[in-house]
Amino acid sequence: MVFHHIDHIHAAAQFSHCATFRYCLTLQHTKRKVGAIVCVIMQNPSVAGNDVADKSVQFLEKLIFKMKYPEFISVQRVIIVNQFARVQTKDFVGTEEQIGPDNDRYLYDAIKASQIVLLAWGKKNPYVSRQDAILRMIQEFPEKTLLMTKKHPSRGAYKDFILPFTP
Repeated sequence: MVFHHIDHIHAAAQFSHCATFRYCLTLQHTKRKVGAIVCVIMQNPSVAGNDVADKSVQFLEKLIFKMKYPEFISVQRVIIVNQFARVQTKDFVGTEEQIGPDNDRYLYDAIKASQIVLLAWGKKNPYVSRQDAILRMIQEFPEKTLLMTKKHPSRGAYKDFILPFTP
C-alpha cells in the first residue's frame, strides 16, 4: 500500500550517502508560518521520504496537524528521528550497527530544536539500553514537554493516543 503525505506538508528527508540510514524526516506545514516544533522519536525508519510517507508517518501527520490535540494546536514542524537509523521494514533486530554513525547527532539536534518531544516507539520498547541513552539526551533539556504514545504509530488510534511520559 502506498501512503502519501497529507495536504500542506513539505517533507525533507536526510539519508546517509549510501541510503542505508535515514537520519531524520522533517515535516513542515506550509500554511503555518510560525509555531512549535515537535521531535518524534520512533524505533527505525522505513522508506518514507520527500515524496512518499508510510503508515506511521501519515498517522503522525494527521495526529499532529489535523486531529486538534491540545498539545499540538500550534505545531508548525515535526522532526522525526529514530532510535536506530537503519532503513528496514522486516525482521528488524536493533543491533549496534543499525544505530547509524550519525544518528545520535541527529537525535540530539532534533531534541534541542523542539519544544515537545514525543516518544513514539510504543510502550513495549525492547531496546532498553538504547532507550536509556536517548532519555539521557532528553534530560539535558528539562524545559521540554515530554509525551509518549500508547502504541507505535503504525498501530495507533486517534482517540486518547497521547499520554504524559512516565518512565
